[in-house]
Amino acid sequence: MGWMPAQGRLAAGLLVNLAASICIVFLNKWLYVRLGFPNLSLTLVHFAITWLGLYLCQALGAFSPKSLQPSQVLPLALSFCGFVVFTNLSLQSNTIGTYQLAKAMTTPVIVVIQSLAYGKTFPLRIKLTLVPITLGVFLNSYYDVKFNVLGMAFATLGVLVTSLYQVWVGAKQHELQVNSMQLLYYQAPMSSAMLLFIIPFFEPVFGEGGIFGPWTLSAVIMVLLSGIIAFMVNLSIYWIIGNTSPVTYNMFGHFKFCITLLGGCLLFKDPLSVNQGLGILCTLLGILAYTHFKLSEQENSKSKLVQRP
Repeated sequence: MGWMPAQGRLAAGLLVNLAASICIVFLNKWLYVRLGFPNLSLTLVHFAITWLGLYLCQALGAFSPKSLQPSQVLPLALSFCGFVVFTNLSLQSNTIGTYQLAKAMTTPVIVVIQSLAYGKTFPLRIKLTLVPITLGVFLNSYYDVKFNVLGMAFATLGVLVTSLYQVWVGAKQHELQVNSMQLLYYQAPMSSAMLLFIIPFFEPVFGEGGIFGPWTLSAVIMVLLSGIIAFMVNLSIYWIIGNTSPVTYNMFGHFKFCITLLGGCLLFKDPLSVNQGLGILCTLLGILAYTHFKLSEQENSKSKLVQRP
């Protein structure tokens, strides 16, 4: 996409992520519900295929791997595994409403981490856009919000580790002077190896329902297809965060959530209450405000560069 202007590349990256994310949500749901394929094992397959896809890309000359020390990528790989494990434990221990509400806290936590650890400043108007977005998520899920000590502990850890992971995805690309492909090329196999050790504590490995169980050919094909789509999702996530920011990626995540709800209502006739409709409207208004303020910042920056002698 080097021949495209910057805004065109960003729009293309967001569209790829949107399409791939929606596809993988429905495909993974089918694998979980219809086939009973284990969750963490599917994540392992996704990252293994992501690494194989990147290996093929570098063999075809799409990018050149950069020599990195394992210790430089280790925090990223560990935070990814923590994000996967605690997110799954949060989903198992909480209602869907509580789980969604906790996920919405990732954006403000990212703002806090970047402010405290990296000295990044956020204008007040950017921070205020988080209010309608959080309110929108609450309106969508408040009817199903229930709290318990264990569930809240997992949800809190999940939010903290997810926020760290997303911040490091962007920070490591700048710190190590690598692009999204070069960083993911190292992180994917490292995270896959870690998940291989974690999975036996949560899911069966052999036999019925295990990753190495007696799956049919059609099931294997669907899992591999899910892995190929996951490769596009993972790569586009790294690219979006590296070229924008973790907060911008989170805003886009809220937009995908709204699109998924509206799509379910329009395409599959899923019920949508008045409160959910208001929640979607609040969230979209917050996203629009954030986009407007970020574009204004970019225009002001360009104006200052032009005026500089």
